[in-house]
Amino acid sequence: QLHLVESGGGLVQAGGSLRLSCAASGLTLEDHSIGWFRLSPGRQREGVACISSRGQTIYYADSVEGRFTVSRDNAKNMAYLQMNSLQPEDTGVYYCAAGRSAFLTVYYYSIWGQGTQVTVSS
Repeated sequence: QLHLVESGGGLVQAGGSLRLSCAASGLTLEDHSIGWFRLSPGRQREGVACISSRGQTIYYADSVEGRFTVSRDNAKNMAYLQMNSLQPEDTGVYYCAAGRSAFLTVYYYSIWGQGTQVTVSS
């Protein structure tokens, strides 16, 4: 079975940092682009960062540009999202997803993790 498992979420004060991890099993992550999405109360699922299969293409949402960094370690079958200068509006459930192309829309991703909660207090 194909699985993605996110970890690293939690409660942090505004201005703080978190590092999310995405562990893959049952699939070779190197064959897939990775997207990070978040679902916040009252909002649609938003793509925040994505990275192509070998890391040559990276996109960020405007709302996180300069604060978030997406990376991957294909040898470990892992992907990461470093989040700095977190703000209350970054609160939400964060999902990693594997797909065929690195774009910030859900359409390109077919394998999803269960999500990890990130809460930023003011």
